[in-house]
Amino acid sequence: MNLSCIIIDDEPNAVNLLEILVQQSTQWQLKAKCYNALEALAFLKNHKVDFIFLDINMPQLTGMELAGLLPPQTKIVFTTAYSEYAAESYTYQTIDYLLKPITLKRFLAAMQKIEAYFGKIDQVMPQGQTADEGYFFVKSGKVLRRILLDEILYFEGEKEYVRLVTGQEQLLIYRRLKDIEEQLSAPFVRVHNSYIVNTKQLAKIQDNHIYIADKHIPVSEKFKEGFMAIINKRIF
Repeated sequence: MNLSCIIIDDEPNAVNLLEILVQQSTQWQLKAKCYNALEALAFLKNHKVDFIFLDINMPQLTGMELAGLLPPQTKIVFTTAYSEYAAESYTYQTIDYLLKPITLKRFLAAMQKIEAYFGKIDQVMPQGQTADEGYFFVKSGKVLRRILLDEILYFEGEKEYVRLVTGQEQLLIYRRLKDIEEQLSAPFVRVHNSYIVNTKQLAKIQDNHIYIADKHIPVSEKFKEGFMAIINKRIF
């Protein structure tokens, strides 16, 4: 698979090893090697890549601090000698978490995971397609199903996949809810860690719950303010 990436690590030996693994084991394009976070920020400001290899223990800014400054859609593969940051790493768009020293076996497993991740994105939203056009395609078996946005009631996240619900059917999409959210705009809004709703389909809102068809969807405190800001514009 033809993907682009950069390496961000302050250890030259670690950078060299990862560069060799990428060149010998993949068809990826390594666009840059950055030895600190500021160098990486400057590069990413003017260049687009599919994902980044990111070390955690670096001077000036740690990898976690850098991840917090990057655009939320930035896909990350963390590379570190510290296992204790693994849980925190998945608060970002983390594809994998590689512990140093990185072995060939472990790198190949990561390679398969990375390419499977981007393969799933291509299955759901082919390159160049946007949800702003009023529809998108969902791969179901060997068939690409055309789904009209207006017909969608809500999306429900369930671990490694998302359930797309219309008035007629339910489809499973093997992506994370956060990835779906990034490709949607109004009238869709995130109301819960597990739900994105189509505000055109709302029947009523009561006691911090949304009623769509026969589904009662909770509105969490995390998303309540943003959701109600949209609703308040339509209250008479």
